[in-house]
Amino acid sequence: MSSDNTGNKLWGGRFTESTDEFVQAFTASVTFDKRLYAYDIAGSIAHARMLTKVGVLSEGDCTAIIDGLNDIRSEIERGDFAWSVALEDVHMNIEARLTDRIGAAGKKLHTGRSRNDQVATDIRLYLRDEIDFIATELRRLQTGLLDLAEREASTIMPGFTHLQVAMPVTFGHHMLAWFENLDRDHARLLDCRKRVNVMPLGAAALAGTTYPINRAYTAELLGFDMPAENSLDAVSDRDFAIEFCSFAAILMMHLSRFSEELILWTSAQFGFIDLPDRFCTGSSIMPQKKNPDVPELVRGKTGRINGHLVALLTLMKGQPLAYNKDNQEDKEPLFDAVDTVKGSLRVFADMMPAVQPKRERMRAAALEGFSTATDLADYLVRKGVPFRDSHEIVGKAVRRGVELGKDLSQLPLEELQSFSKVVGAEVFEVLTLEGSVAARDHLGGTAPAQVRAAVTRAKARIASTS
Repeated sequence: MSSDNTGNKLWGGRFTESTDEFVQAFTASVTFDKRLYAYDIAGSIAHARMLTKVGVLSEGDCTAIIDGLNDIRSEIERGDFAWSVALEDVHMNIEARLTDRIGAAGKKLHTGRSRNDQVATDIRLYLRDEIDFIATELRRLQTGLLDLAEREASTIMPGFTHLQVAMPVTFGHHMLAWFENLDRDHARLLDCRKRVNVMPLGAAALAGTTYPINRAYTAELLGFDMPAENSLDAVSDRDFAIEFCSFAAILMMHLSRFSEELILWTSAQFGFIDLPDRFCTGSSIMPQKKNPDVPELVRGKTGRINGHLVALLTLMKGQPLAYNKDNQEDKEPLFDAVDTVKGSLRVFADMMPAVQPKRERMRAAALEGFSTATDLADYLVRKGVPFRDSHEIVGKAVRRGVELGKDLSQLPLEELQSFSKVVGAEVFEVLTLEGSVAARDHLGGTAPAQVRAAVTRAKARIASTS
């Protein structure tokens, strides 16, 4: 079934048959790209000013266009704008409404441009703003982690490898590890922004335009660093969106790992932390349950971000130059990636400062699993025992501890001396948890003094890049 709607199309002159109704709905993007309206209007205003500057538009037409576009923005923000699927996308909806409002001057706005460079510009403007917001949220989360690390610089917990107790560390040191993950993510995001902030407008459909446009002036008006160098490239590639989704996938991978630890730590088996009730939910059948739904959901949402990255890579991989309709499929994955990252960062930034470590339980866990075994090996090395020999000696001592059900620090001195004659009474100083963490007093180490120094450096780093 078809409808007689060619007269409503801004491109209908070539066609003698109206678009099939299903095809019209199937190919329309206005249901999701209307979120670009503010950027579409901003780009159109800058384009109109540039056309006026180079003498293509009159001052009167420019004023009418700008006033009309500002009025349309107000209509949209009030919820009074009638979006039409028949007009396909955000660009044609706004342009058609502009022509309705101001007449022939509205038809002049599209001079020297195409929807191809228009949409590429809109997406970059949108993504630039979202990147700036996400960067701020990242810093908010990082600041919360630094405050937590500083507060818990001396709180001892077990460090793990293979999810087995390895060595004592401090909770503050663990939070600083998360901070460093996010700091690299922040740097990746800002690096991505540099490539986002390049202006496609003026590339037109693919080859540029015969009008005497001034792309540098338009770029200046819109806050771009520069115009794109090549018109074919400007309208056809979405690598900047792929790069953002790559950043998003790495960030969400980090948040997913953090979530996994939070989920483990809140379990009865670990009992390392408590999450406030406002970040948890209960069970409809088991009244005792307090479920860590926030970190679980963030962990789950990581999968959809990975999917969006693969979707965009796949979208682009088979396209010849220049623009193809395939690229309409870039927006929904990108929009959802942005929304998911923003939501995940917000909830983490709100939640982490409220985490309550259970210090005594952490300390008790660090006493399990012979976490100071490496300290005993290092002690023997300092006494002149070759490391490989000390490793074997400590292994035998651990085996004895397992047999007796005692930690190394609980073995009698005579028992320890049976494994090596160089062991003296001072050995128990290195077998304490506090002694273990304090001994790692170097840059990047877990000693409380080093944790506090690292927090100070990190805060200065944030201040210098804000």
